[in-house]
Amino acid sequence: MPQPSCTPKHGNFALIALGGNVASTHGGPGETLALALSALAGDDIQVTAQSRFYRTPCFPAGAGPDFVNAAAVVVTHLTPEVLLARLHEIETAFERKRDARWGARTLDLDLIAYEDRVLPDPETFTAWKDLPLEAQTQRAPASLILPHPRLQDRGFVLIPLADIAPDWRHPVLGQTVEQMLQALPEGQKTDIVPL
Repeated sequence: MPQPSCTPKHGNFALIALGGNVASTHGGPGETLALALSALAGDDIQVTAQSRFYRTPCFPAGAGPDFVNAAAVVVTHLTPEVLLARLHEIETAFERKRDARWGARTLDLDLIAYEDRVLPDPETFTAWKDLPLEAQTQRAPASLILPHPRLQDRGFVLIPLADIAPDWRHPVLGQTVEQMLQALPEGQKTDIVPL
């Protein structure tokens, strides 16, 4: 499976989605995302590409103010689990609270994909991908699931990813980011605008 063209040939590439819709002590959502990208880069994680920032209607509707969303390609030797733990550490440093699933937040860093790995296995991935929306609002997986089981359904993830990794191919669905984005209904894309 080809890596995104913006990635060097050393290390493993991962796709990260960023979002936030309430201010932190560091500033508004846009400032918080920019600082989080800086915090992400370090000795063991290299940010090789980042998307534009987008204003996105809150999901689910009515759960809070509009979001600022973005995406990044990183290269790392960290395992997916350690990388996810690092993302959670950065969220905490930017005052992320996990009071309600899909609630308002200062910062959300999601590990969307790690190379072409399917974790923990294809069957578990498919079960979470096919979970009805009502159950998604009530349940969270106990372990890391990759690729993110709902990335193909979310314009606020796919539109920023299309800026930086349009040719990345989903290892289960077999579609590129660009193809998944084109398959979304227009109504799920029109209100997502670059800042």
